Amino acid sequence: MENIILKLDKLNYSYQDGGYERVILKDLDAEFERGKFYTILGPSGSGKTTLLSLISGLDNPKSGSIYFNGKNILEKGLHKYRRNDISIVFQQYNLIPYLTGLENVMVAMSETDNKLPKDKKGVAYALLEKFGIVKSKANRSINQLSGGEQQRVSIARSLAKNVDLIFADEPTGNLDTATEQEIVNIFKTLTKDFNKTVIVVTHSNAVSELSDQRLLLKDGKLIKL
Repeated sequence: MENIILKLDKLNYSYQDGGYERVILKDLDAEFERGKFYTILGPSGSGKTTLLSLISGLDNPKSGSIYFNGKNILEKGLHKYRRNDISIVFQQYNLIPYLTGLENVMVAMSETDNKLPKDKKGVAYALLEKFGIVKSKANRSINQLSGGEQQRVSIARSLAKNVDLIFADEPTGNLDTATEQEIVNIFKTLTKDFNKTVIVVTHSNAVSELSDQRLLLKDGKLIKL
C-alpha cells in the first residue's frame, strides 16, 4: 500500500537473563499509515521501550526487518534514518537546559539533511507559537518553563527537522491531566494538519483512547484494540 510509511516484518528480539532466554518480541508484524496517530499500550516489561528502540533505529532486532517508505532501514543506514526521517519526543523532554526554547528548536534544524526554509528562526518561532509557546517564552531558558511548556518545545523541535515519522515515549508521563489533554491535541494536530505519522508508547488509557489506532503489545506481538 502506498500509504504505509512504516512496516515491521517478523521482528524478533530476546536477551539472556542468567541461563534463561527472555523473549520480548516474537514474529511481530505491523503496518503504520501516513497521517495517523497510533498508541502502543502494554504493561511494564512487555517490550514497549524495546520496540520503540528498534523502530527508531537505536537497536537492531535479532531477526526480521523494518521498512520505511518501502525501504529497509538497514539499507538506508540507521544514522541517515535517525537524522532525516524520524524524531523522538521523550518523557523527560531531553532539551538542552542552557539554551532557550527557540535555540533548542534551531539546534534540531541543524541536525538534518532535509530541505528547510531559509528563515530558520522565523520558522522556529512559528512552530513554537503553533504549540502555545509565544515569542517571549520562546526566548526564555528552558529551566524557566513549566513541564508542559518544555514538552511543547520538545514537540516543536521534533517537527522542525521536517520528518514524516514522530515517535513519543511516555510523553505525558510527567504532566497533569489537563496538560496531558493539551499534548494529545497537539499530536492530533500533527497528524491532521501536517500529515505526520505519530506513534506514542504510553501507559495512559486517556491518551490511548484519543488516538486513531490503539495497539496492545502482548506476548511479543502487537494486537489491534
